[in-house]
Amino acid sequence: MEQRLRAVCDLSVATVREVSGNHEYDGRLQDLSPAGVAAGLSAMTSATDAEGPLDDPGEEAHLSAFERALRVSFGELELHRRDLYPHLANLELACYEREYAPREERDRARHRHLAQWPDAVDMAVGSLDRLSAPVAGALLDAVRGLAADVRPEDGETGERALAAHARLVAHVAEAAAHGDPDPALGAPALAALMGASEALEVDLGRLAEQADRERDRLTARLTDLCAPHRDPDGTVGVVRRLLADHPGACEVVAAAKACTEEAIAFCRERDLVPHLDGECLVGPAPASRRWVKAMMTWAAPNEPDSPSWYHVTPPDESWPAERTDEWLTIFSATTLPAITVHEVAPGHFAHGRTLRRVRGPVRRTLHSLTFMEGWAHYVEEMCVEEGFRAGDERFAIGVVLEALVRVTRFACAIGLHTGGMDVAEATARFVDDAHLAPASAASEARRGTFDATYGRYTWGKLAIQDLRDRARREWGAGFTPGRFHRALLDLGCPPLGLIDQALASPVATTRRSR
Repeated sequence: MEQRLRAVCDLSVATVREVSGNHEYDGRLQDLSPAGVAAGLSAMTSATDAEGPLDDPGEEAHLSAFERALRVSFGELELHRRDLYPHLANLELACYEREYAPREERDRARHRHLAQWPDAVDMAVGSLDRLSAPVAGALLDAVRGLAADVRPEDGETGERALAAHARLVAHVAEAAAHGDPDPALGAPALAALMGASEALEVDLGRLAEQADRERDRLTARLTDLCAPHRDPDGTVGVVRRLLADHPGACEVVAAAKACTEEAIAFCRERDLVPHLDGECLVGPAPASRRWVKAMMTWAAPNEPDSPSWYHVTPPDESWPAERTDEWLTIFSATTLPAITVHEVAPGHFAHGRTLRRVRGPVRRTLHSLTFMEGWAHYVEEMCVEEGFRAGDERFAIGVVLEALVRVTRFACAIGLHTGGMDVAEATARFVDDAHLAPASAASEARRGTFDATYGRYTWGKLAIQDLRDRARREWGAGFTPGRFHRALLDLGCPPLGLIDQALASPVATTRRSR
């Protein structure tokens, strides 16, 4: 790995270990103490000065964007002092569960990692002097959940780790009770964070207007789709009835497996994405991630090939009936197909298979979250257009419902971090605009306090749709969805400001993988 890329990875350890497959970081922690972050930023500057620009202009632009994003997030905004999530990722052990290497090798790395929990907790407690009460409260259960991955056989190492973990839980609980009640980054900081990450200048007012227009379009679409179902309570009643049609807790995994096979077969038949090989397994998430209802953990681009996992998490047996029923609505016959398209094909799983073929170490290793989630969100509506489940309007309804959640995140992220709304107002928006139950709506609003850029799903989707419209105009009769997707995914997972490079793709198509 060249110096500049190494320096960026050293400031992104948890992400490049799991998402990119850079397993030289197995068993290692990132130094997230104030001194450690400062040293990492200094090393990144020194590497840039020593190495100079990369020969490939596309790789250079991609790498420069990530360097700038790290300078903004760690240097200018000092997010390690207020954002709990990087510290949680630093402790995460579930990354060693997937079979990318022999069990013994992964267990040794996991044990080294666990032995460093006391150091990681010291870093977190020493850094998080700006942790707000809403952020601490929103992530307290996730902090507690980390202990689920400590095993009895970890012995004294596990005992020391759990003692350190208890100190972190106490620190976060104290912040939840007595921290700053205002989680807002402020408009200038939010614009700087979003813009640096995507190599763009960001106008938050313009993005808020985009969010409102997209919400209005989706709301009108949902009204039209629900009208034939006729319910005394109108669209709200139709949505409530459709979401109640879900599998039982013991049937969730089987339902997700069936949707997975269907989505992959459809994408292969239509040649929608360039690569759909490999194995996608379906099952519950590891214990520390059971708070996630559905997620993809792919075979990463820089590691030997191995099965990817589509994790779907059934409700806990100990839960009361009301909480169980609300949790299961996400796996309804209306929403599960849309979620599977997003997570599996042509979404994250298919994207991950393509990333393994991308040319250039920078593009294989550094991934824009906005492009990653924007792509997976874009393909939901694209699959409606291409005829997936054309005879079942529930799929189209599910796609719109998922899109309403994402566009509400977009609006609420801007509102929460510019002072335009508080958590209660954001919760009401998720109930009114996205048709979520109150508990789910409150959870989504709380997420906005610590995930300031969780509007990335809609932001990325709209950017890809705009680029597709340009490709249609410029390529004329040479345009096909498959060609456009190949050209776009050949860029890897680029910042949004770089995606127009896809329009220079040659007309020739590539042979699809099976």
